[in-house]
Amino acid sequence: MTAASQPRAAHDPLTRVPPEQEIKARRRLTLGTKTKGQKRFIRYTALVVILVVWEIYGRSVNPVLFTYPTAIVRAFFDMIEDGTLGTALVQTGSVLLIGLVIGTVIGIAVGLLAGRSEVVKQVLDIPINALYALPAVALIPVIVLWFGFGSSAKIFVVTFFVFFPVVINTTRGVEEVDPELLEVTRSFCSSESRVWRDLLLPGALPYIFTGIRLAIGRGLVGVIVAEFFTAISGLGNLIVTNSNTFQTARTFVPIVILALIGVVLTAILVAVEKRMAPWRPER
Repeated sequence: MTAASQPRAAHDPLTRVPPEQEIKARRRLTLGTKTKGQKRFIRYTALVVILVVWEIYGRSVNPVLFTYPTAIVRAFFDMIEDGTLGTALVQTGSVLLIGLVIGTVIGIAVGLLAGRSEVVKQVLDIPINALYALPAVALIPVIVLWFGFGSSAKIFVVTFFVFFPVVINTTRGVEEVDPELLEVTRSFCSSESRVWRDLLLPGALPYIFTGIRLAIGRGLVGVIVAEFFTAISGLGNLIVTNSNTFQTARTFVPIVILALIGVVLTAILVAVEKRMAPWRPER
């Protein structure tokens, strides 16, 4: 056998199977892709720059009209010492948690059903779209008539805010499952439970997590709106009372805490999504 007729597999890159690390590296070779370290550096550098600019600008403004980060930190410890912040955080946190759980569970259940059944989807389509477009604040007087001024009204408002992004995204997730894959399951006579477990739920998971992520922000808005318009309590009470007495730094403490709650809940959700949907590419 001559040298020209010998196999070229050892020299031809098209016939060589690349190692797993090389495959992952090739998948990341998209324009503008950053490493985890670079993304983290950019994220926290931007945050530091924002805080520094805020600190410098805030010190140049009348403290009645605006404030700055170090003043907010001092007010935070003052409110911890006098006990107002701890009590308010428990009141708001409990309402938010209960409303998030109820709204998410109901939203996922209804969304899965609507995504799988065309009849259910058509029955719910107009009511869901109409209520989602309706300003929820307009319903609060009616909600107060139904549930009173206590925690039940607040939980209902948060549930109402949370439900719609979850149900809409869950429905879309079930509908986006590849029809050809569904046809394959029918060809192999898979049971409905196997179709849900092996195809529909895994396919809808990314959409479900997207809906929950949107619901977290809406839930935070809902809990403050509920505390403003029902029995004023929790972090909403701190915002109102401190702003009425022109204590701007103390007013910003619950606002910053609400923002941090949103960041922490979103980070937890991202971690859970990585565990439950590991096939999704990291962003």
